[in-house]
Amino acid sequence: MAFSLSSYPVVYRAKCSQGKWLGEYIEKPHKTPEEEAALSEADKNALADSRNFYADMPLVNYTSQYGLGCFEGIKALPQKDGGLAIFRPDRNAERFYNSMKGLYMPPFPKDEFVGACVEIIKRNAALGFRVRYKAEWEKDSFMTADSIYIRPFTIAESGIGVNISGEPWVMIVTTPVSSYFSGGNSDAVITDRIRATPKGTGWIKAASNYVIAALAKHEAAEAGYMECVFLDAANHTYVEEGSSCNIFFYLKSGELVTPELGDTILPGITRASIIELAKDKGIRVSERKIAIDEALDESKECFVSGTAAGATPIESLTYKGRKQVFNNGKVGELTAEIRDSLKGIQYGTLPDEKGWLLKVV
Repeated sequence: MAFSLSSYPVVYRAKCSQGKWLGEYIEKPHKTPEEEAALSEADKNALADSRNFYADMPLVNYTSQYGLGCFEGIKALPQKDGGLAIFRPDRNAERFYNSMKGLYMPPFPKDEFVGACVEIIKRNAALGFRVRYKAEWEKDSFMTADSIYIRPFTIAESGIGVNISGEPWVMIVTTPVSSYFSGGNSDAVITDRIRATPKGTGWIKAASNYVIAALAKHEAAEAGYMECVFLDAANHTYVEEGSSCNIFFYLKSGELVTPELGDTILPGITRASIIELAKDKGIRVSERKIAIDEALDESKECFVSGTAAGATPIESLTYKGRKQVFNNGKVGELTAEIRDSLKGIQYGTLPDEKGWLLKVV
């Protein structure tokens, strides 16, 4: 797993009180990056814990008790020119704003969101906590490349009865991450669990959505699969998304299909970027319902997308005992093109003609 609690020492915290947001930057305990790397495992864990606990925040609240919260995932990526850049933070700011509104929280201002993401990266980099570009990543199209994961999230105020949050906190932490998917295969399986239901919170990046995803992903891993894929709640017929990612099917007809957005599917920033890149390449892209039978019968390539996943190929998809292998188990041509274009822009080896990168340092 790419993620760890080795978070960088500078964090951002904002509190909403009487409809106004007040933010601050907090520098948690730390040594130099070199000194921390030399610590014993026990001392590293103790230091990580010291950064992860806040004595002045309530344990009993609407988030801890009922899962009432939302979060975002953003990457700051080391650039070939030596700098750091954040990928499309304005889109994450918009989705975070919408997620908070969807949960009836006072939404966090979009400009403050972007500004805090930039500042937290700058402050940690000034202390030496950053990721630096490695030319060796180019050999596998950045599939094993490192980056900085930015995690904004909400924590509700004290509460013990079922209720909404009127005065939440917004926290932003950062941590170095490697590739999200790892292991010997990229096989996926259809789970019989339901991720989201109509009129629910599937379109919100809500913390509670990921309980089912975590269970299904664990069950898939126990069965030997890298990923699980959900079908729709109403008919259990149409493909929706993976455990933490959107999904694409490249059909034999030349059509690239991804499930259409609605109240059960998360509007992924990477998903939107891939759609744009594919259209630029002259690919016919459709956002529509796709039945599992059509996906298995007509697809020649399949891949999943997300902040952590990037554009990760799926070599096979299993449904009710039927295993459909895509492109003879090898990375498809279009999948590779999309992945290489996306990663090239993100890491600065290709020109950012769309203005997707926000340079930080």
